[in-house]
Amino acid sequence: MKCRLFLASLASLVLMSEQANAAKLESWYFDQAQNQLHITTDSGIQPKAFLLDNPKRLVIDLPGTTIDTTTMRKSFGKAIKEIRIGQPDEKSTRLVIELAPGYNISPQGLSIKGDSRSHWVVNFSSINRQPNDVSFSAGENRQDIAIAPTDASLFAGVVNLGQEIPVLNSQIKALMNRYRSLSPGMFFLDLQTGNYVDINGEKIFSAASTIKFPVLVALFEEIDAGRIKLNEKLVMRRGLIAGESGTMQYKPVGTKFSVLQTLTNMIVISDNTATNMIIDRLGGETKLNQRFRNWGLQNTVIRNNLPDVGGTNTTSPKDLVRLSALLTNNRLLSPKSRNQVLAIMRGTRNRSLLPAGIDKKAIISHKTGTLRFILGDAGIIQMPNGKSYLAGILVRRPNYDDGAVSFIRQVSRAVYNYLGESKLGNVPISESSFVDR
Repeated sequence: MKCRLFLASLASLVLMSEQANAAKLESWYFDQAQNQLHITTDSGIQPKAFLLDNPKRLVIDLPGTTIDTTTMRKSFGKAIKEIRIGQPDEKSTRLVIELAPGYNISPQGLSIKGDSRSHWVVNFSSINRQPNDVSFSAGENRQDIAIAPTDASLFAGVVNLGQEIPVLNSQIKALMNRYRSLSPGMFFLDLQTGNYVDINGEKIFSAASTIKFPVLVALFEEIDAGRIKLNEKLVMRRGLIAGESGTMQYKPVGTKFSVLQTLTNMIVISDNTATNMIIDRLGGETKLNQRFRNWGLQNTVIRNNLPDVGGTNTTSPKDLVRLSALLTNNRLLSPKSRNQVLAIMRGTRNRSLLPAGIDKKAIISHKTGTLRFILGDAGIIQMPNGKSYLAGILVRRPNYDDGAVSFIRQVSRAVYNYLGESKLGNVPISESSFVDR
């Protein structure tokens, strides 16, 4: 009897361990304009894919991955009848992309690549009308699809990924054990080597004010295109005025600010009214969200104007680093606009998070975000030794828990010490070594 109870308990522990280690499907998005399906999980996976006939469909299996809901279905235009997502068994998630009658897809025009083991892009470059005289053979005709290895891919299309950094992973996970009340996600990328730290990097968090970083870049895209001028005047309308953060809210309705004044306030003092004015000038949430998706930021979505105290606007640490990678590699902005963006972000007044863990001689262009249950920071760090790295960290916390501040500082210090020959040296990671700046 005792033996049976022991075995039952052991089986339960094994099951719980498997569930804890399972990946989760964080998000998916089909971009009809580019015929691309983006799949994001909260930890590493290796998809499997194959084509089936009768009807023609692409099946993508995500081993060791779970979803929160039951089967989902969504229709897309003429060529793709629907995309279905479900779990064929307890240990995997399946996506089925079924083509509409009369359409076919060539395996030669199909590719599945990952810019990391938690973000995969399915490219359909050849969905074609099927000639009327073509018929499929009876039964299921399965054709396996090759999936490109992630180590041959580019992060954000611009940085060759190297290897995960096990020393930092161990240090940070030890910190996570000390701060069990926190739920963090982070991604750090060494621009010289491509080596990285990825702990829940694709996990979706409330963005808080980190959403102002992609809004700023979108604004400078419009400036580069000549559709907006820095000296253009914006009118502060009543419906755009917001509290919580910033000083513009105290000005009379109808006050005019230049675009330069507005975007500077949005970043430097995290002014929410300024942010709403910029979002409005850029055409609103829908247009911005489409722009973010075009950049490859599949987890970054604006749903409400600031201050968004409910945390409905979202992003992920890896999305914020993707944006930094695109920015530093001149893929989104002209060199002049890029330099202006970095200069504005260097002026961010909240220095209590990532900056508190780095050398005073280092240069950081960053944007913080704070809600009662979220704390985050993301940016680009240039070290005195000439090296640069990208950082993105978001932490879900109990109500206003200051432990999240200490955690981010200590993670920042650990990464900085490892990646550079800093005068800080290998200082032990302890809260006593931090001073707000």
